[in-house]
Amino acid sequence: MKKLFTILAAILISTAAFSQTKTGGVHIYNPEANAMADLKAATEKAAKANKHVLVQVGGNWCTWCIAFHNLVDTTAVLKQTINDNYEFVLVNWDKDHHNDEAMKFLGFLIVLVTLYL
Repeated sequence: MKKLFTILAAILISTAAFSQTKTGGVHIYNPEANAMADLKAATEKAAKANKHVLVQVGGNWCTWCIAFHNLVDTTAVLKQTINDNYEFVLVNWDKDHHNDEAMKFLGFLIVLVTLYL
């Protein structure tokens, strides 16, 4: 499960690296959320429900993250597949909120630091 977790997070982070402009008016991510608590809760809930955890790391500035979220939200088959098989967690990552503990938990602290250089 950790391998799947890592692969999905890597894909979402790599797409976020290509989109650095702020998208006005969109508030999918909560910068004040406790990402580590959200990840732990999703992991526990997924284990009980025999599901996987899908983590989307990004921010309200990320057009690719917003596009992915909108695609899933407006495509019934994708939305149903994710709801049936995954606990979905949004982890905010922006210049003011790095969520270092959550990134370390996901194994991506070094990757995120290099993206911002």
